[in-house]
Amino acid sequence: MQDNILMHPYNGLMRDFAKRTGLDPEGPTDRYLWTDSFAVCNYLGQYRNRNDNKDLEIALRLIDQVHSTLGKYSPDDTRSGWLSNLSEEEGLIRPTIGGLRIGKPLLERAADEPYDPDVEWERDGQYYHYLTKWIHALVQAGLVTEDIQYIEQGIELALTIHTAFIHETRHSSRKSLYWKMSVDLSRPLVSSMGRHDALDGYLTYVELDTAGDILQPGRRKQLVAEISELAMICRGTNWETNDPLGVGSLLFNGCRMAQLIRRGALTDASMLSNILRSALPGLEAIRSSNLLEHDAEDRLAFRELGLAIGLRGVSLIRNSLLSQADAYGNAINMRLIQELMQYLPMSDSIESFWALPDNRLSDTWRMHQNINDVMLATCMEPHGLLRFQPYQVP
Repeated sequence: MQDNILMHPYNGLMRDFAKRTGLDPEGPTDRYLWTDSFAVCNYLGQYRNRNDNKDLEIALRLIDQVHSTLGKYSPDDTRSGWLSNLSEEEGLIRPTIGGLRIGKPLLERAADEPYDPDVEWERDGQYYHYLTKWIHALVQAGLVTEDIQYIEQGIELALTIHTAFIHETRHSSRKSLYWKMSVDLSRPLVSSMGRHDALDGYLTYVELDTAGDILQPGRRKQLVAEISELAMICRGTNWETNDPLGVGSLLFNGCRMAQLIRRGALTDASMLSNILRSALPGLEAIRSSNLLEHDAEDRLAFRELGLAIGLRGVSLIRNSLLSQADAYGNAINMRLIQELMQYLPMSDSIESFWALPDNRLSDTWRMHQNINDVMLATCMEPHGLLRFQPYQVP
């Protein structure tokens, strides 16, 4: 039995990631916020499944490494210490209050340096949609460990980035979110808003407050104003996209929202309908494009895997809706789920393709190996990322 566990491709992917990035054994670290958010959830999910303290230890070690690395200025920066400018001792207690860097290889663009869209992808800063992913990882850590400190760290991060990223647009009173900000959160680096950023923020903040209440029933809600502002930005927003990663993000958010509705934390079934409905045109466009028939060299694995992971959440959405059979709006959502289910074979196709070792020899895989390995592992074992529930001893 133990040999079968060790031989599972998932375990090889996460074991190699831990070795390469200084997690296990501990060594020089290579931290990147998006990848590490998925990795934390993967290790926590394995701990739920196997109750092996080794998985939990690595997950919590990874959280500490992210905070101590990406919560501080890059060693190449002229600045040093915590992004919050707290003392070393205070920063250890409140590691997220200054935000977290992306972990890109190049320093952020200077204030007087012209914008180059190609180079900007390789420059550091703070991404809103990476930060919400990290908050989700902290929520999962709090639920698994039943330790409120991870929820508190998530709340401090949520409050900090909401203040920094949200702003009024020039030509209307409607508020928006910057897509990317400087490492110290003093200026925007990319002013436009990501298509799903407000939705990510809204559901992440509701999830965060709900997790706090699960761990400490009756706990005061701390993000009410921020949730309200993000809900306003979400109104009337077009979430449709043909980008596989974007469609996967929609389904991931649908999965979270369905579970939050099941818990009574949200009641807006019409928003869930909009999320599910918005995913359908993109799914059909991707299927019709024959993108998934291309050779490995012509495909970006992590974008496809994001789609596959989102599709893995459809069954969780369905199960959450079935438990609320008489709830308003569920009939519409169940019809949408039936439409979504015709695309589920795409998820298996993506996983099967990238699980083949020969396809992982391509340059496009090797260029992004950490993120690809971790997201393939998530696709294979998605519940660490997707399930919102307190830890229960097997």
